[in-house]
Amino acid sequence: MAETPALRLLGIDPGLRHTGWGIVDVAGNRLRHVADGAVHSDDRCPLAQRLCQLHEALSAVVAHYRPDEAAVEETFVNTNAVSTLKLGQARAVALLVPAQAGLAVAEYPNNMVKKAVVGAGRAAKAQVQTMVRALLPGCAITSPDAADALAVAICHAHHRNTWAVWRREGNGLQGGSS
Repeated sequence: MAETPALRLLGIDPGLRHTGWGIVDVAGNRLRHVADGAVHSDDRCPLAQRLCQLHEALSAVVAHYRPDEAAVEETFVNTNAVSTLKLGQARAVALLVPAQAGLAVAEYPNNMVKKAVVGAGRAAKAQVQTMVRALLPGCAITSPDAADALAVAICHAHHRNTWAVWRREGNGLQGGSS
């Protein structure tokens, strides 16, 4: 029996200061860690320049690893409206970069990502990191942001078939490139 070809997924955990990214290959029900990291913006720079820094760095990740699909964590609403707006702008860059590369882009709420990885939607960050390491043996996560991005990629690996059907039908998992 022929082995299923691997599909490469990019997970992104957006942030204005640090945006985590993680790459996993999926073949059937097997996951394999490829790479992870975080891109950073200089908080001494104006917002527009910081967004350009994130765009350039994420574009380099996409060009280097050539993922087949991407998934981005949705933004939670913070009590500080200015912080929430800035995070939303960074998230827009995280959606834009893979979309510009022609990738389908799914979006997942934080509690869905945690539930897919840990089994509980309110899991602590440490639990998520532990489970990411368990699901991706040999993975030496480079940062908490990268761990969160790998969790987004794992979530997409688990839900991508359902997401694709919903996207085709025009229903919504709050996702996809429109």
